[in-house]
Amino acid sequence: MLKENEVLEEFFGDKKIIQNVSLYRFTSDSILLSRFARAKAGDVVADFCSGSGVVGFHFLCLNPKIKSLTLFEMQEELADMSRRTADLNGFDCSVVCTKLQDISKEYDDKFSLILCNPPYERSGFENDDYKKAICRKEITLTLPEIVEVAFRKLKFGGRLAILNRADRTAELLYLLKNRNLEPKRLQFVSGTPDAKPYLVMVEAVKGGKEGIDILQQLIN
Repeated sequence: MLKENEVLEEFFGDKKIIQNVSLYRFTSDSILLSRFARAKAGDVVADFCSGSGVVGFHFLCLNPKIKSLTLFEMQEELADMSRRTADLNGFDCSVVCTKLQDISKEYDDKFSLILCNPPYERSGFENDDYKKAICRKEITLTLPEIVEVAFRKLKFGGRLAILNRADRTAELLYLLKNRNLEPKRLQFVSGTPDAKPYLVMVEAVKGGKEGIDILQQLIN
């Protein structure tokens, strides 16, 4: 099942995920987001910018009663690893290899929950391998584009769980509210109790009422 430069790593109990040491590998951000997002019975879930699938797969392991899971990833190598990881673990899911901006209209108003760990760096990585850089930097996809696609693919009352750099909190909240995705839960993440937050996680509801719950800061 493994191809060149691939390894098997544990990520949830006895579950295994395929990673490629020469491509982008998941970080703790992915696990934080999958734990931050809340499932409802019968959820139809999408994982945007899914990479090797860790956010969606970890969320599925935490919430096995969701109705369905669809992963969207633009890089074929990462999408292929997701498919094989799903087969390896017996996960019931779909993997779609496409740019987020090109997701078919058949998915409009479909999902009750979208998870997204996006590329959120604006600069740096100029010397990085391109396939790694586009997973971390806004080269092929921007935050406004993500919000727009999420709005179109969520059904009314559906939720978007997304993270970004803490210093982009104002931008993220503005974009969400401007597209009728009302922020309802927010949590900052820092490395130590005394450190400034480096990450923000937000859950927004399509067509939701105003009012946001600020959760206790998470120490990672």
